[in-house]
Amino acid sequence: MSVATATIAETYDRDGFVFPVDIVSEAEAKELRADLEAGERELADQSDKLSMLLSYPDQLLPSFAKLIRNPKLVEAVSQILGPDLMVWSSGLFIKEANTESYVTWHQDLTYWGLDDAEEVTAWFALSPSNVASGCMRFVPGSQKKQLVPHQDSFAEGNLLSRGQEIAVEVDDSEAVDVILKPGQVSLHHGHLFHASGPNTTGDRRMGAAIRYIKPSMKQRSGDKSLVAHVAGEDRFGHFTVGAAPKDRLQEEDFELCRADVAIKSRVLYEGAEQSGGKRYRQER
Repeated sequence: MSVATATIAETYDRDGFVFPVDIVSEAEAKELRADLEAGERELADQSDKLSMLLSYPDQLLPSFAKLIRNPKLVEAVSQILGPDLMVWSSGLFIKEANTESYVTWHQDLTYWGLDDAEEVTAWFALSPSNVASGCMRFVPGSQKKQLVPHQDSFAEGNLLSRGQEIAVEVDDSEAVDVILKPGQVSLHHGHLFHASGPNTTGDRRMGAAIRYIKPSMKQRSGDKSLVAHVAGEDRFGHFTVGAAPKDRLQEEDFELCRADVAIKSRVLYEGAEQSGGKRYRQER
């Protein structure tokens, strides 16, 4: 049963997350997945563009640009952040069928270089996300701990950009499995402890992590990273606002994303002992 919109803010404030929230039908989610996977096939021999597609689907595919502006999704997030919304990123997290890929316990806002915590991640399921497929797990109330120390692993199977993981003990027994059907989302706070296990099923586990922020946020570095303005007003001008793509995989949209790759790479890997993680790669 989907969470009622009226209860979202209260539940989120207490637990740091809410799920499931119905956004589109399973049939519509299947169409979104098909469009993305068609893009993957089209760009299979262009690794730099394929990497950008997986990091910027809303800037490169009209179907995903429509998704991040979906009225049901905007209304749900607005219950938490208010009416003025931007999307800082909407990258894909994909676990291939029968693979050991995983995500360690972490907090989203650790390495994004943003100056505040006025952010909500809407994790949209493109395929079934359950225990067998390696769904996310949340520790209720952990967002109230603010940011805790993290350490980088750059481990091969870790889907996070730096293989980052919380450097303090996490009680796994307290975690909640975030089970979603295609077309549903979970909403979680950028300080919430969360992780996920491997995919033991015969299908890909696919989700888009749509990062909504208030326009008042900014990069601490002063960079104007690329965002999509999806609702309300922007009275600040802290970011580069990209228009929704007019067609699929257009060269001018790749150029806009390529300029942002340089910013996001610098922000995400600041202070790391190595670069070249799994997100925002600059390949030529």
